[in-house]
Amino acid sequence: MPRRILITGASIAGNTAAWWLGRQGFDVTVVERAPRFRDGGQNIDVRGIGREVLRRMGLERAALDHGTGEEGTAWVDGHGRAVARFDMDTLMGDGPTAEMEILRGDLARLLYDPAREHAAYRFGDRVTRIEDGADAATVTFAGGTVERYDAVLIAEGVGSSTRELAFPGENDPRWMGLAIAYFTIPRTSDDDRMWRWFNAPGGRGISLRPDMHGTTRVMLSVRKSPAGEQEWDVHRQKSFLRDRFADAGWQAERVLAGMDDTEDFYFDVLRQVRMRRWSHGRVAVTGDAAWCATPLAGIGTTLAVTGAYVLAAELARHDDVATAFAAYERAMRPMVEDGQGVPKIAPKVMNPRSRLGIHLLHGVLRIASRPGIRRLASKLFAGRSKEPDLTRYEVIASA
Repeated sequence: MPRRILITGASIAGNTAAWWLGRQGFDVTVVERAPRFRDGGQNIDVRGIGREVLRRMGLERAALDHGTGEEGTAWVDGHGRAVARFDMDTLMGDGPTAEMEILRGDLARLLYDPAREHAAYRFGDRVTRIEDGADAATVTFAGGTVERYDAVLIAEGVGSSTRELAFPGENDPRWMGLAIAYFTIPRTSDDDRMWRWFNAPGGRGISLRPDMHGTTRVMLSVRKSPAGEQEWDVHRQKSFLRDRFADAGWQAERVLAGMDDTEDFYFDVLRQVRMRRWSHGRVAVTGDAAWCATPLAGIGTTLAVTGAYVLAAELARHDDVATAFAAYERAMRPMVEDGQGVPKIAPKVMNPRSRLGIHLLHGVLRIASRPGIRRLASKLFAGRSKEPDLTRYEVIASA
């Protein structure tokens, strides 16, 4: 019998792991607390080694074809005029806008559709207990069933409840001093194919991004110390944003009106997940549940697909689960620590509190957008140097 694997979470990391493990002959079950597959979500990008993983899956071309169509990034003033502009086709590689810009749900769907051919998916359920034994992990589900698995892979989000069951108190989060809301509003004729970013005094930011579904993706950011806002109910979160952005200017009125009717509102306080270990016994964490670097790092999705691939490949290479988990951590830890190296001053620099600070930020960005300096900007957003060596997994990829 092939080894039985349970994966919790049916998004990027979970579906990637299920894709690879299922094709290696493992008996894979994916449990997801949402009642059905979640197609929603905001812009993400895949760069460098992450694209190589998608290439090995035969999904790189499909991911590019399902892209958002974003053509670059522009910082704008209160009248919507660009004060600094980074066009993707003029950058020597990936800049703030990557070549592979795609919505979270669209990429998750591209992974999920082929993964379910070799894995069983259980929606509307969740793990409530994990008993880690010498020969198996015994898992209790909210639905009442109890099952045994050779390994449990936790591939959930930054606030993973299953991680807290298996690794209670082991996450030492690094708070980034920024609260962000994401949601979708109707597209208007004034919206173009650029990611438009507006700064307002008080550490506030409004950004509008295109998609390929005829709508516009919004991000509202507020520079502030964390106060548990991620735990508030949606009504309180929206009230907070209305109060903060009522006088922000630019397209704040339109955005706040759209927020009332949106169906995909998500609000969070940015923090990195910092764990000293990613496994014990027969349980391991991967993706944001293991190492969320925050959107500020620009590498989250790349880490998710790469980490899930490496984890699946190591399980395929080793008969012993503990040996596989140790090899996975050795391979991924340098890249994760490099990706998490976002200076805490970054949110302050990109979200100034004063008009003078905004003026200075725009001046720096204007200089950086000049043709002679764009190469440096491209390198800033390119892949990291501490990536795992994927050549060791070529036999797995071709199987």
